[in-house]
Amino acid sequence: MRRVLMLLLIACLAAIFFYLSRFWYLSLWDRPGLFGLEALRPQGGLVGQWLRGTNAAPFELLIWALGCFAILSLAQNLYDFFTTPSETGEPNE
Repeated sequence: MRRVLMLLLIACLAAIFFYLSRFWYLSLWDRPGLFGLEALRPQGGLVGQWLRGTNAAPFELLIWALGCFAILSLAQNLYDFFTTPSETGEPNE
């Protein structure tokens, strides 16, 4: 059960990363934005939108990739922290 839950969590995280990238091509909600928030536009590409007009704009893809790597590393560390066996040698399950 824990494995299925973690797989669903990582799948949701991957969908969020995909939405933040410039590669999002789906238009799943109306023009005003998800839940009425204009910042969550249906076209995705939020990292590019956030960086527009700054000196970091040409490095959008690199910044997105480094952010994904950092968040996935943090998620792996959290998973390892919560699933390490106790000192008695018994699994946490």
